[in-house]
This record gives sequence, structure tokens and C-alpha cells, in this order.
Amino acid sequence: MDTDILLYVAAGFLAQLVDGSLSMAYGLTASSLLLTSGLPAATVSATVHAAECFTTGASAISHHAFGNIDRKLFRKLVIPGVIGAVIGAYTLSTLPVGTLRPMIALYLIVMGGIIIYKVRQDFPSRQITKHLMPLGFFGALIDAIGGGGWGPIVASNLAARGHDIRKTVGTVIAVEFFVTIAASFTFLLTMGLHHLDIIFGLALGGVLAAPFGALLVKKVPVKPFMVFIGIFIITLGAYNFVKAMGYI
Repeated sequence: MDTDILLYVAAGFLAQLVDGSLSMAYGLTASSLLLTSGLPAATVSATVHAAECFTTGASAISHHAFGNIDRKLFRKLVIPGVIGAVIGAYTLSTLPVGTLRPMIALYLIVMGGIIIYKVRQDFPSRQITKHLMPLGFFGALIDAIGGGGWGPIVASNLAARGHDIRKTVGTVIAVEFFVTIAASFTFLLTMGLHHLDIIFGLALGGVLAAPFGALLVKKVPVKPFMVFIGIFIITLGAYNFVKAMGYI
């Protein structure tokens, strides 16, 4: 196993450790790093989603084993999520690459800001039943176009509205598995499958980290961790935007 593969494994492990405990930032973190390396936006999203087919599957199984999944919430999010993922992936694969790069970079900056903003929210725990289908559709649509964002959009929205954090994390990750499969299948039909070494490394690291993420969801200091991830994503997004505009 060469050095590059080991780096992808490490990146996948760390990203999934965060994602498994917060239900966000795997796609955004991996996409930010791959965009920095110069890969086209559509290729980045396709590669990250292909890896996530394995990582989200392992993470969903782990969360199910720990009893972290809300079945009613799952049913209301999964179908609109799959539809949004297919539309988003198809849209991304047909748009011009040069136009997308600065847009995706700005998107990452906004998502990082949303993560940090949500840290300030403190609502009493309650069952969320309204506006779930539009949330699932929009979250998956943006996730497929941006290479990440399902967690920051869906999980942070549910958490901010007061849904139990443990059930939120587990359920959002379980739905994400089906969202990722739908996006990856669409990318496969429209673009084919490339960069297998990156997919393998990210997937291997993510699968290894999945059980630990599911366990940490009950213990991780959520707010400081979210601030760190938000700042990290904003920094990478700003770098990618400056690079896309030709300033560096």
C-alpha cells in the first residue's frame, strides 16, 4: 500500500469518526480536500459518494446495533432523499466544470458557517414531525451537487428544532446510506467510475472508523467539535475559492 493510499485511508478514518459521531462533515471534509488537489467538482462528488456507499453502510449498521435509529423519521426522509440525490447528481454531471468550482467553494464556506451557527442553538428536546419531506429532498439535492452537506443541512436542522441528538445522528446516517447509493448510481450511469485508489482509501478508513463513531455519539463534546469542523471547512472552502478565481 503506497503513501497516497495511506493518506486517503487516514482521511477516510478521521472524516468518518467525525461523521459517525455528529452525522456531518464526511462528505464536506473529503470534498474540500479533493477539490484542493485540483479534481473537477463532478469527479469529486462522484468519488466521495462512491466511498460513502461503504462508510455510510457500515455506520448505519453500527448505529442500528446501538439503538440510535428513529424508524418513523427514517421513513419520512428516505424517499424524498433518494429523489433529491438522483436529481442533484444528474444536474452536477451535466453542468460546466469551470462554472461549478467557485460555486462549490462558496457553498463549502456557507456550510461551514451553518455548522458553527448551529452550535449556538439550544432547544428543548422534542419529536419533529413537520416539513421532513422537503428537508430530505433539499438536503440530498445539495449533497449530491456539492459533494457533501446532507448532515449539516438535515441533522443540524433537526437538532436545532429539538429532536433527540442521538436519534438524529443515527437516523440521518441510516438515510444517508440510501441517498449515497442513489447519487452514486446516477454518477455511474452519467460519468462512469474513476479514481478507484481514492475510493478504496476513503472507504477503508471510513469502514474502520464506523463502530467508533457510533459509540462516540453518546460521549463526544459536540459543540467544540462542531466549531472545529466548521472552521476547517470554511478554511478549505476559502482556499478553493481563491484558487478557482486564479489568485493563487
